[in-house]
Amino acid sequence: MATYALRRVLQMIPLLLLISLVIFGLTALQPGDPVDQLIFGNPRITPEDVARLREAYGLNIPWPQRYVSWLLRAFQGQFGYSRDFGIPATQFIFTQRLPNTLLLTIPALVISTLIAVPLGIYSAIRQYSVMDNILTFLSFVAFSAPVFWIGVMALYLFAVYLPQVTGGAIALPPGGLGNLSPDDGFWPYWLDRLKYLILPLSILMFREIAATSRFMRASFLEVIGQDFVRTARAKGLPNRSVIFKHALRNALIPIVTILGLSIPGLFGGAVLTETVFSWPGMGRALLDSLVSKDFNVVMLCLMLLAILTVVFQLLADLAYALVDPRIRYS
Repeated sequence: MATYALRRVLQMIPLLLLISLVIFGLTALQPGDPVDQLIFGNPRITPEDVARLREAYGLNIPWPQRYVSWLLRAFQGQFGYSRDFGIPATQFIFTQRLPNTLLLTIPALVISTLIAVPLGIYSAIRQYSVMDNILTFLSFVAFSAPVFWIGVMALYLFAVYLPQVTGGAIALPPGGLGNLSPDDGFWPYWLDRLKYLILPLSILMFREIAATSRFMRASFLEVIGQDFVRTARAKGLPNRSVIFKHALRNALIPIVTILGLSIPGLFGGAVLTETVFSWPGMGRALLDSLVSKDFNVVMLCLMLLAILTVVFQLLADLAYALVDPRIRYS
């Protein structure tokens, strides 16, 4: 397995280089640049100032040459400064924004998995029952409804309508991080933070539960129809033993892939969720940086998403050997 993992890691290098080239090229070729943003914000700027700023930002040279310069700095861990915040992009993302995104996405992934897997198993065992039809309907709703629409509807229901109807007895904050700081005490601070997490966390979990439970249902239905499950039932084994000892482990193989891609997918889905709920995470920073042409932050965010995707795909492949003893990497 170590040889296989090393080979896959080496294969990631040219892949990530190609991804970085495509991202940098698309970012550089989009209309406008950071200097154009400064011109719009300051109509008194002179042509000499514009020329000096373009030279300072390196915008006076072709973008392939700028890409090589960026790549050499990136290998040294230097992703430049955030133009909007005046601090290194790595400091802005890793110390100010990424912790908030992790606070949102990790609980969403863990809780949704713990809920979705049993729901998928139940739907498969009780196929075409009333509860299975209800779960299928809710899953289709979650798939078809855009995340931002669900977020806006949740904001209106829990932050506007219910507080008016109940006189404030049922009220959730529309967004943000909260008003308390760690200096106000550990439990008051985290309880206040949790209150602001409920809505965005629920929206992320809603879609993730729908996806994982549907995959789990389909995988489990396929497994319980195979010969080894019928043989286990023919031997007179208890139904619980057949489900959890024989069928479940084989049914989890496709779910490993889904979970491996869910983590970077949650970061991508958090862009809309964080924007709707004003949650200051990495997704919100990516969207704001795209609008303001803060290219250094954009490149860091997109490359971090690309690295997460390839790394967790590798971890999912390696996890196959733990789930299915028939799989060996040698």
